Amino acid sequence: MRSGISISVSAADRRRLEAIVAGRMTPQKHVWRARIVLLTADGVGTNAIMAATGKSKSTVWRWQERFAAAGVDGLLADKTRPPGKPPIADARVADLLRLTLAPPPHEATHWTARAMAQVIGMAVSTVQNIWKAHGLAPHRWRAFKLSNDPAFVDKVHDIVGLYVSPPAHAVVISVDEKSQIQALDRTQPGLPLKKGRSATLTHDYKRNGTTTLFAALNVLEGTVFGQNMQRHRHQEFIRFLNALERDIPAGKVVHAIMDNYAAHKTPEVKRWLARHPRWVFHFTPTSSSWLNAVEGFFAKLTRRRLKHGVFRSVVELQAAINRFIADHNQSPRPFVWRADPDEIITARSRGFQTLESNH
Repeated sequence: MRSGISISVSAADRRRLEAIVAGRMTPQKHVWRARIVLLTADGVGTNAIMAATGKSKSTVWRWQERFAAAGVDGLLADKTRPPGKPPIADARVADLLRLTLAPPPHEATHWTARAMAQVIGMAVSTVQNIWKAHGLAPHRWRAFKLSNDPAFVDKVHDIVGLYVSPPAHAVVISVDEKSQIQALDRTQPGLPLKKGRSATLTHDYKRNGTTTLFAALNVLEGTVFGQNMQRHRHQEFIRFLNALERDIPAGKVVHAIMDNYAAHKTPEVKRWLARHPRWVFHFTPTSSSWLNAVEGFFAKLTRRRLKHGVFRSVVELQAAINRFIADHNQSPRPFVWRADPDEIITARSRGFQTLESNH
């Protein structure tokens, strides 16, 4: 033991040290520190302690001194170390945040970490850490569009009411069109997925025509009725409505939710609606297609079947879409609306207030 250092281990301390060594969940650094003290108390020399614990002489001496000064608790706590670099002053952090929230002076739409580091005189990593701590990501943008429909509140309550509490003896369907679906073929064959390698697709493609999918989602059942058509006019929309009219059982009122596309409001469509009094159209507010439940099905179709698909003709594309709809209808799930309409209306009002305050 180092000269000038004496260790006296009481019975209580020995029991604590032995418990630390024997504990199955004890951190190893606490175990070898306790062993150093126990071996020292048993009269074992420094060289033997070094061999038994696998630690250097300076380490053995350090923890002998720590126990002599602070007892068992001193073995369980690590001393705090001063930072290698002084922390960034609050004033400099405030300057960085102020600059971040303002447009950059150079020809750019947003700040980059490297550009900010050059202006503020900090390391790029420091800038990134400060941005992360304050929840800032200048390179990210979120698209938005607030509906300016004067009947927004009434339409939201009307459509959400159909989702949450549909009328008895009625069918509620969400109708929309996914237009200009491209039949894309790749210029070279892709490679399949394998261990250690993702599947591949060429970045370029060949266009083999387009199709438009007219679809209606039965809100109560979750099934989808779809038809592929070449064009996207009121004539095709009326053909689709006629197909739905034949498919929906007689005697049921049909509540159809759809967007404000011009083909849905032509005089021909209005005359068709007059000839079919059991049909009731409910139009979503302008710029609010997210209220239309069938949009979720379109997103699923795009993500799972179209995005990485290879189609050598429009017929092949239409066949793939029809198979996807049939597969979806094998195990449909009723559409469930969970958002509070009042919160939607409040968020819209708050968005307009934010826009007005920033301009």
